[in-house]
Amino acid sequence: MTRVKICGVRDAETARETVKAGADFIGLMFAESRRQVTPQQCYEIIEAVRETRRSEELPRIEGPGRGEVRGASWFGAWNEAIDDALARWRPLIVGVFADQEVKDANEIAEAAGLDLIQLSGGEDDEFVRQVRPPVMQVIHVHPETSADDVFDAATPGVAAGVMLDTGSRSARGGTGETFDWDVAKEVGRRLPLMLAGGLSPENVAEAVGAVEPWAVDVSSGVESDGVKDIEKVRAFIRAAKGTGR
Repeated sequence: MTRVKICGVRDAETARETVKAGADFIGLMFAESRRQVTPQQCYEIIEAVRETRRSEELPRIEGPGRGEVRGASWFGAWNEAIDDALARWRPLIVGVFADQEVKDANEIAEAAGLDLIQLSGGEDDEFVRQVRPPVMQVIHVHPETSADDVFDAATPGVAAGVMLDTGSRSARGGTGETFDWDVAKEVGRRLPLMLAGGLSPENVAEAVGAVEPWAVDVSSGVESDGVKDIEKVRAFIRAAKGTGR
């Protein structure tokens, strides 16, 4: 069953309802964005999420060490580690950063207790290596981007996972636009990926059928007037997981 990340959550009540709807990941924006959370919002959301977990033990995602596995098997091993963590502590909390200092990302992750970090700013491998929590690295797909370009950017032994999102010269995500799913499908044959970019309750089932991603990510596609719409969140999760309407 496809895992679902609801990104850009900004209040505790939405977080609670999103968890009840079946979300696997809750994304909090720390990058500059209209969805960016304040420290107080972050605290309230994380406390709300922790209340929903069956275990009070803090998540600890233990993936392979560098050099233990090679090639695409690296991403497969991390995929299994994250799935194991989801089975115990669902949902996992993902902090989204872009074009920020690695020191800031680590300090926020430690203070907030983030489970994963998503890097959406095109950060290089050296940056990723310095981030302490496991990293979901975003690769932006432009019209000229090929699957081989994605493979070149997805370096085994560095990030824990790969997200494909629509490339834009004016935004680091949240464009509400899709990209060529054939590229994602080709990448998905060789490594597990999280699919983002223009997904909505209306098209996510088609995307899952076409790409067969490990997970999907949505933000603007489940909003009304710029605010998370819990009915759209529920519809998106049902469609992504194929659990009916």
